[in-house]
Amino acid sequence: MKTVAFIPIKLNNERTPGKNIKPFSDGTPLISFVQQALVDLKNQDVIDEIYCFCSREEVIPYLIDGVTFLKRPKVLDRKETKGTEIYETFIEMVDADVYVLAHATSPFVSTEHIGECIKNVQSGGYDSAFCAKKIQNFLWEDNKPFNFELNNPLRTQDMKPIYMELSTPYVFTKNSFEKYHSRSGGRLYICEASEIEAIDIDYPEDFNLADVVYTNILKER
Repeated sequence: MKTVAFIPIKLNNERTPGKNIKPFSDGTPLISFVQQALVDLKNQDVIDEIYCFCSREEVIPYLIDGVTFLKRPKVLDRKETKGTEIYETFIEMVDADVYVLAHATSPFVSTEHIGECIKNVQSGGYDSAFCAKKIQNFLWEDNKPFNFELNNPLRTQDMKPIYMELSTPYVFTKNSFEKYHSRSGGRLYICEASEIEAIDIDYPEDFNLADVVYTNILKER
């Protein structure tokens, strides 16, 4: 069963320009974390191939051994582009049985949890998998309680969990994508992630937070 991972990279980010290759305080570029996790799994024979899917060759110096640059059409860099267009294009260019979509913006998802998602799909027991943060708290929508009753609120630990997807990884079979036209569908496996793993970088303040966590917590381990 051929398993291929791909990291979509856009260098012209609007909210945080250049964030994917932006370095943390010690000089480590953001893109390095997801690459290393995937390469570790490749070395364990869990993944067969890893691609950085980017329209600009300026990203090549930031790639580590085991990751191949694959140039994508520049039209996919426009702000109107939907993720599905990127996934479709990659699948047309690289054939596989199982795909692993991984974004650089979730740098702290563990190799173990990425591997857990992959192995569950490879087993045939699931069509897709992703990591998620479990939420058990008081949520509101349109100024109304979303998951609790005002006159009878539960203890948070007794609430039915709601799961928020992380941006890494999404694992899916080719057959599942062709059927559902989505990175998730069919028999779904959800891997619960930690608060640190759930850190996602969209805005400059997110990057600063991730830098602090990496420098003061993760590097000390």
